[in-house]
Amino acid sequence: MGIGPLGLKGAAGDRDWMAAGPGEEAAGPEPDPESSGSIRRYLARLSALRPLPGPDREGESGRRTELHLLFDQLISENCGPGAPGPTEDVCALLVQACQLVHLNQEHLVNKVCQLIHHLLNRFQVVVDEQNLDFLLSYSISALKQCSSWTHTEILQALAALVYNNGPNCQKYLPDLLGKSGLLVQFSDLAQPDVELRRAAVHSMANLCLSVPGQPYLDESYRSLCFQTFLSVLQSSKTSDVDDITFCMLLQNALKGIQSLLNGGKMKLMQTDQLGFLLAVLKKCMFYGLPGLNVEMPAVLYSAPLPQYDGRSPVKPEQSELSTVKKKSKGKQKKGQLGEEVKEELESDIGDGAIHGMDIFQLHSGNAQNSPCLNPWNRTLDAAYVPAGKDHLSCYPSWKRISSSESEYSDAEGGIQSKMRSYQAKVRQGALACFLSTIKSIEKKVLYGYWSAFVPDTPGIGSPQSVSLMTIALKDPSPKTRACALQVLSATLEGSKQFLSVAEDTHDHKRAFTPFSVTIASSIRELHRCLLLALVAESSSQTLTQIIKCLANLVSNAPYSRLKPGLLTRVWNQIKPYIRHKDVNVRVSSLTLFGAVVSAQAPSPEVQLLLQQPSSSGLSNSGTATPRHVSSSEWWRRALPSEGEPTDTWESSSSEPCWLIRLCISTVVLPREDSYSDSDTSFTASNVYEPSPVRLESLQDDQQILCITLLLGLNHSENPLVKAAAARALGVYVLFSCLRQDVMFVADTANAILNSLQDKSPNVRAKAAWSLGNLTDTLIVNMEMIGQSFQEEFSDLLLLKMLRSAIEASKDKDKVKSNAVRALGNLLHFLQPYHIVKPRFIETIKESIQALISTVQSEATMKVRWNACYALGNVFKNPALPLGEAPWTAHAYNALTSVVKSCKNFKVRIKSAMALSIPTQRECYGTTEQFSQIWSALVIALQKSEDTKDFLEFKYSASLRTQICQALIHLLNLANSTDLPFIRKTIAENGDMIRSYVSQYMKLGVEEDEAGIHTNSHERERLLKRAIEHICGIEEVSEGKAKVVVAAYLEDILTNHINSTELTEA
Repeated sequence: MGIGPLGLKGAAGDRDWMAAGPGEEAAGPEPDPESSGSIRRYLARLSALRPLPGPDREGESGRRTELHLLFDQLISENCGPGAPGPTEDVCALLVQACQLVHLNQEHLVNKVCQLIHHLLNRFQVVVDEQNLDFLLSYSISALKQCSSWTHTEILQALAALVYNNGPNCQKYLPDLLGKSGLLVQFSDLAQPDVELRRAAVHSMANLCLSVPGQPYLDESYRSLCFQTFLSVLQSSKTSDVDDITFCMLLQNALKGIQSLLNGGKMKLMQTDQLGFLLAVLKKCMFYGLPGLNVEMPAVLYSAPLPQYDGRSPVKPEQSELSTVKKKSKGKQKKGQLGEEVKEELESDIGDGAIHGMDIFQLHSGNAQNSPCLNPWNRTLDAAYVPAGKDHLSCYPSWKRISSSESEYSDAEGGIQSKMRSYQAKVRQGALACFLSTIKSIEKKVLYGYWSAFVPDTPGIGSPQSVSLMTIALKDPSPKTRACALQVLSATLEGSKQFLSVAEDTHDHKRAFTPFSVTIASSIRELHRCLLLALVAESSSQTLTQIIKCLANLVSNAPYSRLKPGLLTRVWNQIKPYIRHKDVNVRVSSLTLFGAVVSAQAPSPEVQLLLQQPSSSGLSNSGTATPRHVSSSEWWRRALPSEGEPTDTWESSSSEPCWLIRLCISTVVLPREDSYSDSDTSFTASNVYEPSPVRLESLQDDQQILCITLLLGLNHSENPLVKAAAARALGVYVLFSCLRQDVMFVADTANAILNSLQDKSPNVRAKAAWSLGNLTDTLIVNMEMIGQSFQEEFSDLLLLKMLRSAIEASKDKDKVKSNAVRALGNLLHFLQPYHIVKPRFIETIKESIQALISTVQSEATMKVRWNACYALGNVFKNPALPLGEAPWTAHAYNALTSVVKSCKNFKVRIKSAMALSIPTQRECYGTTEQFSQIWSALVIALQKSEDTKDFLEFKYSASLRTQICQALIHLLNLANSTDLPFIRKTIAENGDMIRSYVSQYMKLGVEEDEAGIHTNSHERERLLKRAIEHICGIEEVSEGKAKVVVAAYLEDILTNHINSTELTEA
């Protein structure tokens, strides 16, 4: 019996769902009328055949032959990729075919399963619920009744049926994924038929795909599938297993885990579970990589991080800066530039290490003996050898492949080429799965595994450990290299807190290496490896990822704590790429320039870079240098020619730097066809970031030009341009020379409000961030300039901003977090004459209700934190009727609920801070309301160490500090009617309160949530004032014999003073 062309092992017919990730819609062509007509003809022929009665009926042999021929014709006529077909006709044809084939006709069952698998894949059909019910029932019955030799094809059909249909398969899950389910049995490691196991894992992975808006798999099924996939990945290939089949088995298991992480929002809460997964993913990342044989432990363990547990990293000893001796260049002609760049990058490693030319050689296979695997030889020297020289021997293996053969197309079509392609897909699948893992766990958890995936400078004579950069530098597949860089970029994104401890400004001379030095070494190695990859890369797609990765690194690295020179190397090597032929490379290059000029604590190094002549670094030659796309007039205007004198650039302060000229020219001057809106969108934000080149340094006409451009671009129809312009306006409004200009602030506000109504979520998110910044400047102006600015600012515009912020607070979380921040600032900004106006009264109520609802909502913790912060700002406005208005009780109830029970301690801290802001007793309302606030704070203090998430525990000390401040603040405002309840809580919880308040009094200099520094003497002063206040009230109302609360507080203060004196003695 023949097998249809695409019935073989499902290699090409796995609904090629690896091409589109979970949740992505594969945009395909319109249905092909010719294919539709063909399907209908076959449907008519099948419909003409009626099932014969009885199992031993006459003419069965002829019917079988006829069906075999018909199925073979269907498969062969429709082989190869096709356009989407008519769903109803394809489903009807498959149902009719199954009705004609009884389960005892195993050869026909096998053939009809091939047909299901083939047609659903070829025509990209998702079976409707009614037909799915029949076809799934048929397939499951076939698996139970037919011989084992048919099971692989039946499972292939099952995989195609359940693809994107998981929610409609709920009633069949016990048969498939139950304790003795069919897929569980067939996917077991004890299953001797690996092809059958692969088909079962494939079906299981397709079941794990999520459908937006539909219910997902139950937790029990998710856990079972995860363990199955993990077991497959942990298994080893035996000698009797075909290499390609095993690769496909790994691919399906990886895609299954990725679907669980993406669609099911599965959280890897158990440390061991995450450790096992990361270990097997690292193993698969290097699967089949030439020259490597990676041995991985079964589990990876997380390292403790001082950045996240409150411990201070050990600081290196103070010592004089060492100087690194540079090699003598001598007289060089050929390859001179390569040696200079090589020397620059080598000096980044440190003394001693630069002499080990095999520093990056890997401890695996024959890699140590291969000169082409040495990154110095294969990238730096090769990249700068004159074009006429034969330098291929120094290139990595993938550099010798022509662009048309970059994905292993082999002239001979050998099995080795095919196997390498499948191995590359395993590595890509592992990297995609790792990317989903990164998105499923908190960054502070991820960074515990930093050393397992990010390179570090090896010791002298030690081999370089394998990391993501190993793939980026050595993998022959451009797509795999790009995947590794994408994962590294996601790891670096948001790593500012983790990297903040890095420090190597002083030489390290200790018997042990401090953690700060280790992280600094890792940052330097990342710079070195990424710059190596930059000069060696030929694929534009991968090149874009390298530059994006560099931008994320630059945005998060603490350069003020590192030896200078890193940014200079990045700057000089990226400069030529702003002329690259590929628009994405140009845009990512501008992104990187923006990151450099926005680096933390702008340094003299960045200022010097901005003063460089524009021609510097643009004349490199060699195979890795980007080609000039054209000699267009706008580039020539932006960048002076190499013959232009540079002294005028360096000496003239009135002339903007070349980067500003470049960005302005990109926006203003007509672009050629080879340039897209992406250039404009990024330049709209790139040059306008805060940088050492301040706006004040430009001439008036240049300032006006920049402002006019931004306001105009804010009305662009391109959402990328509009989002970038909206964000840039949010930066501009922070400049001191502009924020006091009422007209500019008003124009900016109108532009931002326009963007806040845009249909693009990205535009609205950027506009909300800018609105938050703009309202921050309103508060600054109110405090610095006074009432004159408030009176000049338009009432109508203020009302419009309030209403827009209310609407934005109902948007997605990325918009909402800044919308509530803006609401808090606007309500703080209001003056008494605003509050009494009828048109403001209702809007104020709605604004405060929006904040209260957000505090009480199930939004992200960042949103709720901002809402608590905003309510604190509201309480700072003495003109608002806090304590009298009906919304007072709702606001306090929301904050007290959060301070007692929110699982995120940072939100609790901010709510406690908000409760301590009102400065008058009347603002806290009735005695009952005051008592509820006091009680909530006491309960919050008692529960400050109760958390199931150990990651929150490190914030408990800060929470107790804020609560103690709030309690002492309330004592300073309490009146006689409040004292009975305070006495009651002291009687019930006196020892607990005494313990925590005593700890609070002993603290050193602390900065609270409002940014106010308090020391021990200041805390003593506040407690003494509270004692005097309470004592005065108790003496008047109760008499000296019943000064209970004051005596209790006096005892705490006395013990603290005695303890301090003993310590100092």
